[in-house]
Amino acid sequence: MPIDREKALTADPSVREIRWTSRDVLLYHLSLGAGADAATGPEPHLTYEKSLAVLPTFAVVAGSGISSGDQAAPGFHLPGIDIDLRALLHAGQGLQVHRPLPASGTATLRSRVAELWDKGRAALVVLESTATGADGEPLWTTTTRIWARGEGGFGGEPGPPERREAPDRPADAVLACATAPQQALWYRLNGDLNPLHADPAVARAAGFDRPILHGLATYGLLCKALVDGVLDGDVTRLTGLTVRFAGPLVPGESLTVSVWRDGTADDGTGRLLLHAACPERDGAPVLTHATATVTS
Repeated sequence: MPIDREKALTADPSVREIRWTSRDVLLYHLSLGAGADAATGPEPHLTYEKSLAVLPTFAVVAGSGISSGDQAAPGFHLPGIDIDLRALLHAGQGLQVHRPLPASGTATLRSRVAELWDKGRAALVVLESTATGADGEPLWTTTTRIWARGEGGFGGEPGPPERREAPDRPADAVLACATAPQQALWYRLNGDLNPLHADPAVARAAGFDRPILHGLATYGLLCKALVDGVLDGDVTRLTGLTVRFAGPLVPGESLTVSVWRDGTADDGTGRLLLHAACPERDGAPVLTHATATVTS
């Protein structure tokens, strides 16, 4: 059978060692537009190796950038899941940062299938990866949601209902985030060389007029917009970010990010509800069901 839920959930995690340098971090920040806005200036805390801060979402590309050379990123090979890769869509992304990320370092990355939901016409695969630093302490945990079209009906549970959409009240803040026409070409250098983001013919074959921006690039853009617009430029205040990918963004288009404050937990962390849309396409949603956890 294409999907064996029990086998997938009980398989041993895959383990690999990753490394990154400040050059990987600098390139990541530049690929998200750091230093390009005349209003914010050169942003040396993101673009200069002296006293370099690291955007938390760098975690999703750590170990895949220029320091890895031309080594291919690990493929989608999971025990108990034998499905057509052409049916896969990146449905959502989550991140929890356990401590500020170093500008260079090594880590052990352990990845597993955390959950597998039967959505009827599709399967939802939830992957979890945890990075542990050289000191044995956790650095970050990522959660990746993969939508597998046509792979449902294997007899599993449908999973919990989706969280509510954005609140029915005016946003507490609205942030604007521009992209450049070559944004996807820069972002590819972080390790995702999928031709969908560079080759017009491949993009047209996939149903797009032209190459689109990576979903993880819009995720990083959202992170930077929050740090710049809500967190006073302090990357360490953003400790978690979860989104659902609702639509593509074309390089050269922009994001409008609506932010609602949603209270403070007992541990002092605050919760933000987020919604990102594309104003050039009449407010078409790009990132939805989004939340961030922040410190004061």
